[in-house]
Amino acid sequence: MFKRLMNVKVVLGLVAAAVLLTFASWGMSQRVAAVSSDAYESLRVFSDVMAIVQQDYAENVDSKKLIYSALKGMLKDLDPHSSFLTPEEYGEMKVDTKGVFGGLGIEIALKDSVLTVIAPIDDTPAQKAGLLAGDKIVKIGDKFTKDMTINEAVRQMRGAVGTNVTIHIFRDSFESPKPYTITRATIKVKSVKFKQLGDGFGYVKLVQFQESTSADLEKALKQLKPKDGELKGLVLDLRNNPGGLLQEAVNVSKFFLSSGTVVYTKGRAANQDYIFKADGAKTEPNYPIIVIVNGGSASASEIVAGALQDHKRAVILGTTTFGKGSVQTIVPLADGSAVRITTSKYYTPSGRSIQAKGIEPDIVVSGDQSKLHNIKEKDLAGHLAPEGVTETKGDKEKDKDKKLPAEKIKIIENGSKTEDGEDVQLNRAVDYLKSWYLFKNMMPKAG
Repeated sequence: MFKRLMNVKVVLGLVAAAVLLTFASWGMSQRVAAVSSDAYESLRVFSDVMAIVQQDYAENVDSKKLIYSALKGMLKDLDPHSSFLTPEEYGEMKVDTKGVFGGLGIEIALKDSVLTVIAPIDDTPAQKAGLLAGDKIVKIGDKFTKDMTINEAVRQMRGAVGTNVTIHIFRDSFESPKPYTITRATIKVKSVKFKQLGDGFGYVKLVQFQESTSADLEKALKQLKPKDGELKGLVLDLRNNPGGLLQEAVNVSKFFLSSGTVVYTKGRAANQDYIFKADGAKTEPNYPIIVIVNGGSASASEIVAGALQDHKRAVILGTTTFGKGSVQTIVPLADGSAVRITTSKYYTPSGRSIQAKGIEPDIVVSGDQSKLHNIKEKDLAGHLAPEGVTETKGDKEKDKDKKLPAEKIKIIENGSKTEDGEDVQLNRAVDYLKSWYLFKNMMPKAG
């Protein structure tokens, strides 16, 4: 049997298509499966092609590199979230879930196919070196970033604390790229940010779901609590949160749900079915909650939003979420590599599948549409069809040219800020929250 720890891959809040992961330990005896005669014939073709390359290609090619490339192609063709992870990529994924690493402290994304700084993290080497939002990274060390994926760029910039890395930056005010040599330091990504909204109301932003998120949320809620009583209401901001650890998403939901299902999964195999329930252990008082979401709210974020919406514990405000509703299983392999494969879909407590649909807000507040990138799960090449919809092979082939590969997803949507910096969605959330509390107190009491 698989021993599982549910998880979602996070790449520093940069990639909207964060994936639910189930870590699995698989015994060697279980790796041997029945292989059809057709499969054996295809394996013979694979072996022949590999032999031809090794014997006749103009240069010598490492056999492991050939096999890894073939495995990447095999998994990539299944759906946007299945993949083969080299030992380095698998190690990087495990680092991401902890939120602590040696690096520079910048959030990056692909903007118009160029590696771009979204923002330097406060009090990090990148900020101290003078990097700015909008800077274009043209070279990392001795490697140019043209056609470099976000994951590869992250690997190049991370490293041992105290070591240096030189990145070449182009800025609109520069005549040519300038080198910045930066010393790596310990970077801790804060998954929870919070502030007082005044009048007893609080604001919490969950950047991503990592190992410390629920513990950090508990501390935040305690600090937001007025000295003379309880919180009157809370704005929970899940915008541009690409996901994280599933168990942490469940734990966060438990703060606000006293009982009932948080999320459940269903797969083709019976052992892929799981139900996660609230146990009432850390339930907050029943104050009103408004959850803000947008097209960058994916995976674990959608689990929290869907659970609170179905239990009528919160009002969802913003725009439709990303629609990442499939579960991946991570199977570590003998050489330190791993297979990430889609095994099931997850469902909200009422039975809604989020896959390629997303969570529809109760109150639609769009924000600045000129800055909003409406790329969703349904726009990815090879995505799993929404519940109840059958896509033919012809449909998928027809859509290939207009769909985007998962690695091209980018979160640059400050999604709701106007030119003068006003956060329209947050302002509307606060208005609704305070109005709800005001009208509640004005309602006549039963006597």
